Amino acid sequence: MPNFEVTLTDRTIELVADAHAYQQEGQMTTFFRNDEPRSVVDSWSTRIFSVRTAEVLKIRRVEEACADLVSTGSRLSSLRPSAALRAVER
Repeated sequence: MPNFEVTLTDRTIELVADAHAYQQEGQMTTFFRNDEPRSVVDSWSTRIFSVRTAEVLKIRRVEEACADLVSTGSRLSSLRPSAALRAVER
């Protein structure tokens, strides 16, 4: 499953697991999961995580979990769907 590594302005890194695509929605950047492995956001996509666009420095797509980041001391938050849904509802 694809993952996205989101670097925030405070230099923390959020790992958004099992997301197929993302797009800007107003002031937020939202990550989505699809039933099929495709990068199109449509009415069947499920929102799994949102973050304020102003807080994003970069977004990088990674195919596997970034175990090498843990060894460098970077803070990672591996998001599960339940935690991600709470983030979307804020």
